[in-house]
Amino acid sequence: MGQRIHFVVDPQGWCCMGLIIFIWLYNTVFIPKVILFPHYEEGNISVVAVLCYYFCSLFCIASLFRASVADPGKLPENPKIPITEREHWELCNKCNMMRPKRSHHCSRCGHCVRRMDHHCPWINNCVGEDNHWLFLQLCFYTQVLSSYTLILDFCHYYYFLPLKKENWDVFVFRHELALLRISAFMGLIMLGGISRLFYTQLMGIFTDTTSIEKMSNCCEDISRPRKPWQQTFSEVFGTHWKILWFIPFRQRQPLRVPYHFANHV
Repeated sequence: MGQRIHFVVDPQGWCCMGLIIFIWLYNTVFIPKVILFPHYEEGNISVVAVLCYYFCSLFCIASLFRASVADPGKLPENPKIPITEREHWELCNKCNMMRPKRSHHCSRCGHCVRRMDHHCPWINNCVGEDNHWLFLQLCFYTQVLSSYTLILDFCHYYYFLPLKKENWDVFVFRHELALLRISAFMGLIMLGGISRLFYTQLMGIFTDTTSIEKMSNCCEDISRPRKPWQQTFSEVFGTHWKILWFIPFRQRQPLRVPYHFANHV
């Protein structure tokens, strides 16, 4: 989609990302098989509920893969520094390379990343200037999919009419309760963990600060927003069209950020 492929060789990151993919695949297979399709066939739910679940699932896995393989903003070995911006660059004391201010060196990846927020093992990649918007979409759609799954698990036992037909395969029919309990448990864990992370990310965008800048605590008035929230969100997502903030199947066009707005680390 117009972005450079970035692949991090990290076994720990592979394990974390593999766990996320397993949870997504588990719910994408068993929730429709146990709840959506049987209740749709008996007229308890509409086709819209089925399609919405698959759309949420598709957007979730798409944002996960794109955030994992997208270049977060890795600096080239010999960057070309415009003459008018040389004063806004600095020397990294770890890799001895010039980098724009607000960049950070990732010890896990071994290079500097523009406007790095943090290194996330769950996507096996850094979260930086060029893939921060995809990471936000991943957090958002993970919450939506987890909430939708929990609602379906609850409605299946306490709201929907009992199923009249038992035309499932033997394994699903015998282990229905266990399958849905596992789904509900994973949904609660994902929703609780991602909600806190998503809130932290939103507050960082509102205040125009990264997680690293907050932890360093070296900026004056770091919690005071210096730009309108619409502008900070537009810079992260690369567009002023708010509807496009929710679409992972597009190419981000970076907006020019004046340096005098920046908080420097």
